[in-house]
Amino acid sequence: MSRVLVVGGGAAGMMAAISARRHGAGVTILERNDRVGKKILATGNGRCNYTNINLSINNYHGSNPKFAYSFISRFGVDETIDFFERLGIAPIVENDGRVFPLSLQSSSVLDVLRFELEDLGIETMLDSHVVDIKKEKEFVVTLKNGNKIYGDRLILTTGGNAAPATGSDGNGYRLAQGLGHSMETIFPGLVQLELDGDLFKQVNGVKFPGVAGLYEGDRLIREDDGDILFTNYGISGPPILQLSRTALEYLNNGTNIDLRISIIHTKNQHELYEYLQYRFAFMQRKTVEVALIGLINKRLIIPVLREVEIDKDKQIAHISNEEMERLSIILTNLKFSIIGSRSWRDAQITAGGISTDEIDNLTIESKLVEGLFFAGEIVDIDGDCGGFNLQWAWSSGYIAGKNAATG
Repeated sequence: MSRVLVVGGGAAGMMAAISARRHGAGVTILERNDRVGKKILATGNGRCNYTNINLSINNYHGSNPKFAYSFISRFGVDETIDFFERLGIAPIVENDGRVFPLSLQSSSVLDVLRFELEDLGIETMLDSHVVDIKKEKEFVVTLKNGNKIYGDRLILTTGGNAAPATGSDGNGYRLAQGLGHSMETIFPGLVQLELDGDLFKQVNGVKFPGVAGLYEGDRLIREDDGDILFTNYGISGPPILQLSRTALEYLNNGTNIDLRISIIHTKNQHELYEYLQYRFAFMQRKTVEVALIGLINKRLIIPVLREVEIDKDKQIAHISNEEMERLSIILTNLKFSIIGSRSWRDAQITAGGISTDEIDNLTIESKLVEGLFFAGEIVDIDGDCGGFNLQWAWSSGYIAGKNAATG
């Protein structure tokens, strides 16, 4: 029986270990934390959005996002739902195809995985911080305490650099580079954006349904809709997290891009202009500040009027068509310059990672080191928000475990 070492006990690591054991290998997980699966508990706002029925290769990014296709096509949504249902997780599908456990608890997913590890007799070594890996006749793994662990094959599933409090501090990249691998530049993904401007302290905490779009000049790059949240540093909310990867990729390449927000997204600019004319016709004696109550969040009124240089105390009877035009533009197309993002501590995933050029696109085995496999976030593949990153962890982990056991 071959012995497979899995370095990292997160989502990809546990799946890889279970897959390898089911395919006949002896398996040991080396986890630096005092428990496995710590990051899983935070996924899906504590509910664990573990896959998405609308899975597509278009939901993945990296230097070569098509690399992911081979793995998600062989162990995809149906296989994932079936895998977890057999462990006890009843699925429920919610908005945008997101799949959650019916219990709506991330702990349910972690509990059934941990039980399966125990039931299969998989050895789990906690508080085992790997500091070095060498390939001799077999793999020699050195722990921080000086102990050495030996294995025939090894799967690196250490995660990326996001949420370092969970143990993902980039150590896996250093280990992979020590084995000869190179990596694509890493940067935070699914993270809040920092914007240029001085209005954010005034609107901090304001949330509204809207549309957010990234623009290079007047060219729309990508957009998303949903609840948008202003913060004291810029902006957050699901649409912003979804756009952040693309925004930072452009910024890292030296390309200036704008973020444009539609505070009122149910009308285009011309429709809103006509509506303001109709609305204001009934409010001639009101100030423009009062006239906007009920149309947009009250805390946005003064900052918006300041941006378009309209006196908040001006009576509607004296508002010009040109001023209404300016209002309709800013409410459907509020522009900001993106200057960066929040830190790794706030990021949900890592963009970039170990180069897919050096990994076999069928077996996910290293092309440089025989018997070395990768899975999950350490690889230069990252997905959109909505269950796609966990699906990559399950898919790549399953294939890595199977091939490490049978290769």
